[in-house]
Amino acid sequence: GGPGCSSEVALFGENGPCHVNADGTGTTNNPYAWNSNATIIYIDQPAGTGFSYGSGMDHDEVGVANDMYDFLQQFMKGHPQFSELPFYAIGESYAGHYVPAVTHKIWQNNNNLPSGAIKINLKGTSVGNGLTDPEIQYQYYAKMANSTNDHKPLAAKTVEGMQRATAGGVKAIEGCQTGGAVKCLAATESCNLGLLIPYTFTGMNPYDMRIKCAKPPLCYDFSNVGTYLERPEVMAAIGVDGKHKWTSCNKLVTIGFELAGDWMKSYQQMIPDQLNAGIKVLIYAGDQDFICNWLGNQAWTQALPWPHQGEFNSTAPVAWNVEGKEAGTIQSSNGFTFLRVYDAGHMVPRDQPEHALAMLNAFISGKI
Repeated sequence: GGPGCSSEVALFGENGPCHVNADGTGTTNNPYAWNSNATIIYIDQPAGTGFSYGSGMDHDEVGVANDMYDFLQQFMKGHPQFSELPFYAIGESYAGHYVPAVTHKIWQNNNNLPSGAIKINLKGTSVGNGLTDPEIQYQYYAKMANSTNDHKPLAAKTVEGMQRATAGGVKAIEGCQTGGAVKCLAATESCNLGLLIPYTFTGMNPYDMRIKCAKPPLCYDFSNVGTYLERPEVMAAIGVDGKHKWTSCNKLVTIGFELAGDWMKSYQQMIPDQLNAGIKVLIYAGDQDFICNWLGNQAWTQALPWPHQGEFNSTAPVAWNVEGKEAGTIQSSNGFTFLRVYDAGHMVPRDQPEHALAMLNAFISGKI
């Protein structure tokens, strides 16, 4: 996510095989690791993110898709035992841009395989609490702050101001889709000022509306992960040369995407081709997240134009159960699923690890 935030945050703080302890001196096993039924690659991308580096930094999804496809080709050639396995791409947050762009690139190249390339056995595309269709999602900030959550840190007048700012912000985002970087940057600045900054000023965590922001700007303290990754024996084990210092997020990468106008671009249009090809798509969202909230994510999935849109929308959300207990709601049809996860913020595997693992296993086994 981020853009520019390291996947090692997910590896060690969400769904990896182990978690880093509080002081960064070691790890403990994660009983809800996502590798219980799958082989997982955590990728720090684009270049400049985490320990990754290169001759230049991507600043849009064309670059991201090209570089990720090249990486996957090199990985599959270097590890042919994985090349024919079912492949699923899953990301979080700004991966609402990354994942559709990358998987669409895979789909395109699978249909017209470049010389010498390996066909990637793409079976599923998934995004959790992502930013995918800003034009729709930005319409739901005021609603999320006002009426859909037990935790309402904003005063009524502030919410009214957000409601007034919504129409102008959405119009600016609409202009970004056909305009250049200047229009897109203006849309990012104006929309975030009117719809995100008011929430930030409350001191509450925009990634989990139930708690205070512990350490701005991410509101979580990942310093233990940084401490662990700086240990000489760890750096040696993962092949880091010591010249590149790990940080949870690289602001230079973030700024590059902002200046290029990528932030407000929509990527939901990358989804229908995949659905039509039988590639399953799972969009999920923890319902305590403000910044990429479940209301906006649900709305864009329902608005997505594809051959089975009517069938999807006629299938009302129903209870989703884990171990006999209701853990969320699910709406699904013809390989397209939207899943709302109860009592989870922006990082579902962190807040509801058992439910997140159940979701993953159901997705890769064809049960959702």
